[in-house]
Amino acid sequence: MLQISNFSFGYDSQPILKNINLTFSPGKVTAVIGPNATGKSTLLKCISGILRGQGDILMNDRSLSTLKPQDIAKQISYLSQEGCGKAVLSVFEVVLLGRVHSLSLKVSDVEVNYVLKILRQLGIEKLAARNICELSGGQRQMVFIAQALVREPSILLLDEPTNSLDLHRELEMLELIKQLTISRSLTTVVTLHQLDMAARYADEIVVLFDGEVYAAGQPAAVLTTEMLRTVYQVKAAIHLASDGVPHVMAMSSVK
Repeated sequence: MLQISNFSFGYDSQPILKNINLTFSPGKVTAVIGPNATGKSTLLKCISGILRGQGDILMNDRSLSTLKPQDIAKQISYLSQEGCGKAVLSVFEVVLLGRVHSLSLKVSDVEVNYVLKILRQLGIEKLAARNICELSGGQRQMVFIAQALVREPSILLLDEPTNSLDLHRELEMLELIKQLTISRSLTTVVTLHQLDMAARYADEIVVLFDGEVYAAGQPAAVLTTEMLRTVYQVKAAIHLASDGVPHVMAMSSVK
């Protein structure tokens, strides 16, 4: 279980996150939504240990502040929005780096097969020998998702994982994340811009607004016309699909 207690973060006199209190449970996908620059990416960086703030973040009742970085890395897998830079690495090598905590000087057949298994699950095994920076943006995104998954974390943090993906890949990837979250009892936290995708694949939704938690709960309770007007400044209608999943239909901006 992941718990955030009275947590705040900012740069100098500029607060980014303000008194955040949240609990994320194993086996569930939690989507963090909200407008740009409201603290979504910052929240994930704080959970991953990249940024340090005031308050406490606990993993299985242990404060992250008491753990060594390598111990945090074994438990938490974080996918950022950053690109690949100019690294001259194959897709296989990039994904294999996700296993760095368990690798020895000689890569075992077990490690090789596990990497290949993840590549197959994501449908990108044919890219294994390609240079990562020769790929399209969508292909690179799938590779970095594979790297996050191959670590076998207990906590999975994904920052806008659907960026650059076409609709088919987006649905395929979110379905896999959902399945793995359940089968591996992962605590999965994902930031998303597409509200309909958050409604369909997340068990719970957290709305961040101006660095604070505006609302948190099940999709049908959180995705309301009032929230959309206040947080996103849009007039919208909410329709429930036959399976009870809410669908957001934005109609106009609110001036």
